[in-house]
Amino acid sequence: MAGRDKLSEEVEGQPLLALMCRRAALTGLPVYVTVPNEAHPRTGLTGTATPVPVPDADEGMAASIRRGVTALPETTEGVMIVPADMPELETQDLMHMAAHFHGGDGPILRATAEDGQSGHPVLFPKRCFADLEAITGDQGARVLLKQDKVQYIALPARHATTDLDTPEAWAAWRAARV
Repeated sequence: MAGRDKLSEEVEGQPLLALMCRRAALTGLPVYVTVPNEAHPRTGLTGTATPVPVPDADEGMAASIRRGVTALPETTEGVMIVPADMPELETQDLMHMAAHFHGGDGPILRATAEDGQSGHPVLFPKRCFADLEAITGDQGARVLLKQDKVQYIALPARHATTDLDTPEAWAAWRAARV
């Protein structure tokens, strides 16, 4: 991102992280957001979400997933992992995923674009929590998705696959929205 924080990029008049936290909060479900530390500028963008510090964030996605899952209350039956750099994910997309949840022993739910391309969010049932707490590296939970039962849930257009990681991707996305 050439020194910029992609989660601070403005979308709909606010930083992307603030927008995504608001969209998640509108589902009525509890929202936890992993942040590098409590003093990090991202922490101030989480709104009503519970910030979860990830002191080992340099490791990659796995550290955030481990810390996030560990922070959940014992009674939690599932966790929806929503990357905050996906500005096309809407509240109704998250609610659509949650509506397909089969409980703590059900299949993993993975969102797809209309064309069937796999994306995010991914909703893991409680039976996967121990495996999520053991993952390492920057590959997230890909291994678990390859070896477990996954049910695919189609979301509109490219909501599940629009992931903006570079200044060029941001510029192209913004140009397409005009």
